[in-house]
Amino acid sequence: MADNIEKAIEEGLSYICFTDHIDYDYPVEDITFDFSPGDYMQSIDEMRGKYGDRIKILAGVELGLQAHLGPRYNELLKTWPFDFVIGSQHLVGGLDPYYPETFHGREDSDVYRAYFEDMLTDIRAFHAFDTLGHLDYIVRYGRSRQKSYSYRQYADLIDEILKLLVRYNLALEINTAGLRKQLGFPNPHPDVLRRYRELGGTLVTIGSDAHRPHAVGFALNTARDILKSCGFTHTVYYEKRKVQFVRL
Repeated sequence: MADNIEKAIEEGLSYICFTDHIDYDYPVEDITFDFSPGDYMQSIDEMRGKYGDRIKILAGVELGLQAHLGPRYNELLKTWPFDFVIGSQHLVGGLDPYYPETFHGREDSDVYRAYFEDMLTDIRAFHAFDTLGHLDYIVRYGRSRQKSYSYRQYADLIDEILKLLVRYNLALEINTAGLRKQLGFPNPHPDVLRRYRELGGTLVTIGSDAHRPHAVGFALNTARDILKSCGFTHTVYYEKRKVQFVRL
């Protein structure tokens, strides 16, 4: 944590939120995406004691969406005082698209469509999060990546997802890792961001999905410029699960 905080201070950021993964029932044997919330909160408190006069440090979590996990996640969120909760679709048909086997014998476009179908099902079942993470994350891992993807190809599903966000007053994340991974756009694509705005969405969070210190704060100014071009006037972040507005 200290290395990431020091990089955030170096980048001139006014706050940083850690959002480690909890993906219960992750399907890959011998890999567990989980952590001890008690130990985590203790580490956050230690970092606040060391750096709190220089930067705001927030406690978050990224939950891997699966429809049946709602009760477990609700209990987790009742128990621990996270500032910020990301809901992210990391699986398609119970498989992680990070692994090429997920695409074997299938067209990218079919896997992408199945991914958005699963996302829609999972958000309908559980939506006690603050922002939807990297909506078109799946495109990072397709064999042809962005060549098999546009908002229009999947507008029937993506629109329904965005309408749920608006209905439940949830934010949409613009995640700059897509730029870092040479997709040519953040996740989601600006066309998705524009459509969210057209449907009445006003809450957008920015995340660099850093994982390592060198990527902390990556392309935040680019993300802000994209949001302005899509008609947004503010970004938001969350503190004690309450929305905080920041003018672009």
